[in-house]
Amino acid sequence: MSDTSFDFIVIGGGSGGYAAARTAHSAGLRVAVIDGASELGGLCILRGCMPSKTLIESANRQLHIRHAEEFGLKATSHGVNVRTIRDRKRALIADFAGYRQGQLEDGRFTLHRGYARFVDAHTLEVQPRDSSASFRVTARSFCIATGSEVMVPDVPGLAETGYWTSNDVLDADILPKTIAVLGGGAIALEMAHYLEAMGCGITLLQRNTQLLTGQDRECSDVLVKAYSERGMKMHLGTHLSSVSKHEGRKRISFTQDGHTHSILVDEILLAMGRIPATRGLDLEAAKVSLHKSKVIVNDRMQTSQPHIFAAGDVCSPLDVVHIAIQQGEISARNAAKLLAGKPADETIDYRLTLFGVFSHPQMAVVGATTEQLKAQNIPFLEASYPFNDHGKSMVMGETAGFVKMLAHQETGEILGACVVGPEATELIHEVVIAMNFNATVQQFMAIPHYHPTLSEIWTYPAEEIADQMAG
Repeated sequence: MSDTSFDFIVIGGGSGGYAAARTAHSAGLRVAVIDGASELGGLCILRGCMPSKTLIESANRQLHIRHAEEFGLKATSHGVNVRTIRDRKRALIADFAGYRQGQLEDGRFTLHRGYARFVDAHTLEVQPRDSSASFRVTARSFCIATGSEVMVPDVPGLAETGYWTSNDVLDADILPKTIAVLGGGAIALEMAHYLEAMGCGITLLQRNTQLLTGQDRECSDVLVKAYSERGMKMHLGTHLSSVSKHEGRKRISFTQDGHTHSILVDEILLAMGRIPATRGLDLEAAKVSLHKSKVIVNDRMQTSQPHIFAAGDVCSPLDVVHIAIQQGEISARNAAKLLAGKPADETIDYRLTLFGVFSHPQMAVVGATTEQLKAQNIPFLEASYPFNDHGKSMVMGETAGFVKMLAHQETGEILGACVVGPEATELIHEVVIAMNFNATVQQFMAIPHYHPTLSEIWTYPAEEIADQMAG
């Protein structure tokens, strides 16, 4: 084989792409990675999970200071140093990204820094980032892992007026006094939490009538109440009419409940979701099918071309990094099987789909929702328990929210759970582990829980469901 011919080419060097590349290399395949980003590392490391959580740690500590008097402590915040927060984030992310860059450049793969497009189902044309001459590479199999990009809605005046994305927030050393957050998903809620803690006046505009579309409405209600109590203005069920400049500020006009409203802010944060980054790949030349801009895959991560796989935000039902990694690994193992003349038969299981939001309070969910179980006609029982009646959360002064558990009505097997409240993104893993082993509520109740801990709150809905089954 020449340097232009490979067993497996990965387009995109983020978390999903790197997982695919290292797994393919471990399977004995000759691998190339093509990445056209200005920095290696991918969304999660550079502009997503890690930098946002670094900023949120500062926000969390600011809230602790605000409530110090409740705990008999005399502490006052003397303001924030956004530049120091930003610099701490930069240092941490440089370390994380440097490690990933080292993994991509350690010689296991051929790494091309450039933009790839399909010429046909086995050939890519690569345009190097340094504008040198383009060249072609071929492969017996591929994995598309190009991630996602910010979704920009078609709102009159938005582009002309200008806006921030989460990228701008993550690297800002000066923040506006007032900011309108457009969106009600994870990014919108996390950035609103950070910005308000830093002293920004927040107005949140969400198109849906609830936050976190598709999740439990009760979780949305808790977050709306908590954010409102912090002084954020929450507008749900809105339609954006126009955006314009007005005396050095930005005007947003929107309708809500049949009424027209207008607000003036210093800046706009666009956080209305992301779309798959498939532009420029010329997927039609490879006969790879899309739904809108998302690559269509089966449960073996194969596209409409069996030798072309996909992983991560570009194809996933949920844009989270642990699923992208799992998809990348499955793509590589199935590609290796396919090239060895065996069936690509490893499938992905979304039974333990896990999602978390680092808002305040936090929110997390695993498995099926009430709506999904109803739609599938699966008989189930559910029970919930509030944090305002739980010893440890009361001691912590973190009483907003609840836990909910769902179980099969006949077998008692735990089918799903959600939590909104203190350390929700950590607490959810207790149920994830139980579900991984197909545990029933009766088995869950038998697990010892130390007292007093946040974790023991899960035993209450489990016990209630078990009692319902016994009754």
